[in-house]
Amino acid sequence: MTKNISFLKGKHILAVDDEWDVIETIEEILEPAQVDVAQDYETASEKILQTRYDLAILDIMGVSGIKLLEECVRMDIPAVMLTANSLNPESLMESIKKGAISYLSKEHLSDLDTLINDLLGARNEGKPTWKLLFEKLGSHFNLRFGNNWKENDKVFWDDFEKNWEISKGIQARLLHDQNIVDKGI
Repeated sequence: MTKNISFLKGKHILAVDDEWDVIETIEEILEPAQVDVAQDYETASEKILQTRYDLAILDIMGVSGIKLLEECVRMDIPAVMLTANSLNPESLMESIKKGAISYLSKEHLSDLDTLINDLLGARNEGKPTWKLLFEKLGSHFNLRFGNNWKENDKVFWDDFEKNWEISKGIQARLLHDQNIVDKGI
């Protein structure tokens, strides 16, 4: 029997959304972790600057989520973008470009614990988190955006897929490079 590892237990997570019911749901779903919350940009920004978080969950709309994402990236805090109203290819691409590790529709909020656990596990193992997202939710994006949605920005998506494959190969090589492993990097 395979034992499931919880990467959530003991993690310190910041959840930012302007809707209190969404915040309460996130707190409940991520119960094994310590979850701090904010409902506006200013409070979230202050928390990002003052606390070392293992992860941030940022609503794109209502709290300047993309701006908060940029702050998280500067502070080396992995961030997941959460959205309902701006679920579109453009905000997905912007999230990728700005450094988010994932992007989730509020429709899938009930799967947040599983997704976050899988993302943290993948990140811990040096695996590309975006590939995991597309494996789990690619059909949802196709359903919402249409089957050929990537064709509108083909150059971006071709480059994205090429780079995540290259990145995956480099990470695999580095994990086996004894010079790096011996240094604890």
